[in-house]
Amino acid sequence: MQTPLLTSTVLTILAALLPVGSAAQQTKVLTADKHNEYGLAYSLPVTALEVIVTARHDVARRGPFYQYAGKYMGTDKVVTQDSETWTVTSVDVRPYGVADPDAQFLMQLKPGAVTYIATAEDGMLLGINCKPQAPALPAQHSGPVAVVDLAATLGDGTDYLQYVDEDFIASQSSAKQAQSLSESIMEVRDAKISLTRGTADPMPTDGRQLELMLNSLTHQEEVMSQAFLGRKATETVTRSYTMTPADDGTYTLMRMSDFAGFVGPDDYSGSPLTVTVKTTAEGKLPVDAKGEEKRVPKDAVMYAIPGTARVTVEWEGRKLYEKELDFAQFGTLFGLNPLLFSDRKDPSFATFDPATGALREIGTAPSRQE
Repeated sequence: MQTPLLTSTVLTILAALLPVGSAAQQTKVLTADKHNEYGLAYSLPVTALEVIVTARHDVARRGPFYQYAGKYMGTDKVVTQDSETWTVTSVDVRPYGVADPDAQFLMQLKPGAVTYIATAEDGMLLGINCKPQAPALPAQHSGPVAVVDLAATLGDGTDYLQYVDEDFIASQSSAKQAQSLSESIMEVRDAKISLTRGTADPMPTDGRQLELMLNSLTHQEEVMSQAFLGRKATETVTRSYTMTPADDGTYTLMRMSDFAGFVGPDDYSGSPLTVTVKTTAEGKLPVDAKGEEKRVPKDAVMYAIPGTARVTVEWEGRKLYEKELDFAQFGTLFGLNPLLFSDRKDPSFATFDPATGALREIGTAPSRQE
């Protein structure tokens, strides 16, 4: 039973809205017996891509006295307007294999054969007469993920009011309030200097009390300074997407929105992150000494000879990833003589690449491998 390696021209894109972490598969060992009529069914893979996108989320809120920062804080590096931005910082791509329903085969054996095959959970061939480790799965989608309201963590910016004096409260002028607040900041700084120099009156009785007092003064200074400098918060967020390119082309994987962060490819509130796939070499059948293509053996154990394609990921004109990868769907099929694996005296073993279905290793099995 033989079918084409890939007939579908559909691109599948899925977003895994969980922190990235691959799940382990279980390897299945299949042996020929009467119940399966001594036939072992297996599939070859189509190569899919897990695209791991990491972004930085920045939120900034200006302070009520930002226009006085130069005069009282001695700097112009202040937040002058509220903002929220999402920036894609890095992308990684991991190829993996998915059993292709259009590439299913049957290894027909005779009664009494000790040959066995190892497959992934979906039936994808991993090895013959050996048990290779099962490949990792991409991050799995299991429902929505709570999104942190980063802006809420910054608060409303009024914490400094708990440290102002009576002059600040009595004043109706923003300029005088700024001056009063700056004087309070200077008092806090002077108090910190006195503590560190041991000239404060009174001085703390032990190191722990000194640490607590310095931490309290540092917090006061920070909160009051934010009224001039503004408040900022940053987080790093990673999402995992999967796609199965069937043809060359440029695909919009997702979009990055300053309002909502990671959004779908059809949400035009964000800038698109695109994946371009361009075939660079097609898989070719092996040739004999005369340079002629070899014929597939009768009842062969099929495997893939992958092609290669350049994968490029871009966002807002920046190239974040570029690499040539092997793809089963851009290659062809060949086969191994099944007698290699059923010889009772010197049976062979073989392992196959779980991402492409290519033959990784073949040799004589010293004994039945578990």
